[in-house]
Amino acid sequence: MIFKTFRKGGIEVPDNKMTKDRQIEPVQIPDIAVFPLSQHIGAPAVPCVQPGDKVLVGTLIAKGESFMSANIHSSICGTVKKIDKAPCLNGAYAPAIYIERDKEREEEWEPAIDRSETLADECSLSPQEIIGKIKDAGIVGLGGACFPTHVKMMPPKGAELDSLIVNGVECEPYLTADHSLMLAHSAEIIAGIRIMMKALGVSKSYIGIEANKPDAIALFRKELKSCKNIKVVPLKKKYPQGGEKQLIDAVLHRRVPNPPAIPANVGVVVENVATVYAIYQAVQKNRPLIDRVVTVTGNSVARPSNFISRLGISVNLLIENAGGIPEDTGKILHGGPMMGKPMRNLEIPMTKGTSGIVLLPETVSTRQPEQNCIRCAMCVEACPMGLEPYLLAQAAADSDWETAEKEGIMTCIECGCCQSTCPSFRPLLDWVRYSKNKVGGIIRQRNIKK
Repeated sequence: MIFKTFRKGGIEVPDNKMTKDRQIEPVQIPDIAVFPLSQHIGAPAVPCVQPGDKVLVGTLIAKGESFMSANIHSSICGTVKKIDKAPCLNGAYAPAIYIERDKEREEEWEPAIDRSETLADECSLSPQEIIGKIKDAGIVGLGGACFPTHVKMMPPKGAELDSLIVNGVECEPYLTADHSLMLAHSAEIIAGIRIMMKALGVSKSYIGIEANKPDAIALFRKELKSCKNIKVVPLKKKYPQGGEKQLIDAVLHRRVPNPPAIPANVGVVVENVATVYAIYQAVQKNRPLIDRVVTVTGNSVARPSNFISRLGISVNLLIENAGGIPEDTGKILHGGPMMGKPMRNLEIPMTKGTSGIVLLPETVSTRQPEQNCIRCAMCVEACPMGLEPYLLAQAAADSDWETAEKEGIMTCIECGCCQSTCPSFRPLLDWVRYSKNKVGGIIRQRNIKK
């Protein structure tokens, strides 16, 4: 078997995928579900319910009224209690809709939603109708970026698409949500791929899966044995192969130019497997995005698991379902250890972008004392975007935003390869994230003045 990979940078990281053999299991329905109005890139959704309103599972509760926005639906049956602020991952508080569960009516769903397990394979809708259903369902990229999917499926003028790449890489250590989904719902994912191909007008599709998921590679190859236009592409285990640009390079040997260029400019759209599954449910089952698979795991977690969980549940309740917080926990991450962010408040609600919660013991999570840069260039060699992380970090420390922008800070994908390879334990990713925020603000202000 030939395994492909991307050409620039990247590192090897230990898997620690202790939930790879755990089947997806349901998690309890929360008594209170909280729905932040910003669960996606772009403008926050606008509430279309008021306190006291009764809602069912799947009821639209907030509209994505801007072009770059996404609808939000209730994941439980109950009563809107209030529209107030809720804790966010960055430590701030932002507007959210609070819904109290009605236990006596919890199985009441919106009438149009098809809850049957029957596979609905053939799609007779037009491309425009498919994209419309995806927009109505509030689907965003479930790999972490949370880019509104209906926007991604409308490429800019002049872009000639020829391929769809489905991202089944899941290169973050510890996380297995996508892996478990591929094993449990391969037929639905394949149906979703065909739906997307029709909507995009492309004739070829590729499913990229890393070598550490041989069971998923074998399963999709078996189910696609007689299919000529959807191919499984086995990939070497290499981080961050799940990045769009790295995956395109690995699968098709095409390189996406620096921004403002996007994958569509080289003829490709990339979607995560969980997003493709959600598209199948939206188009064929009239089911909005109200739940997703999430991995809750860690070295000392009593019951590391892959859960199918309703959106709006608190992270604290998710962790309780996995056996609670171990005594030796030093850090709890929203996401994986490479790109995930530490959590300050466990009452943060699970959103569309929550793919994993990782509880790291103190011995693993404690940082080593920072030392001086020795100019070894290991961070440069590891960077998959061809940047010089040590230089960007120094520019950030000096508040030299002009140099940071000139040296390509905005092309950084924040993968963390630089920081994880630094022998001096310098917080390169922290500086880069800080600098990107500052430079991004400067660029936006400059564009406004124009």
